[in-house]
Amino acid sequence: MTEKNSENNFNKTPSKMARLAWPKAKYGVIIAIIIIILINLIYYKDFFLSFLK
Repeated sequence: MTEKNSENNFNKTPSKMARLAWPKAKYGVIIAIIIIILINLIYYKDFFLSFLK
């Protein structure tokens, strides 16, 4: 019986974390891609501006 309870509790969110509002995973992926693009634009802005000359 205790084995069955431990299997059920294994995938549950801890009680302290259950009250937090977790964002959807797809939003995190989109934000990560935007941040990577922005950082690359900042680092390589001279390279991109050379195409405009």
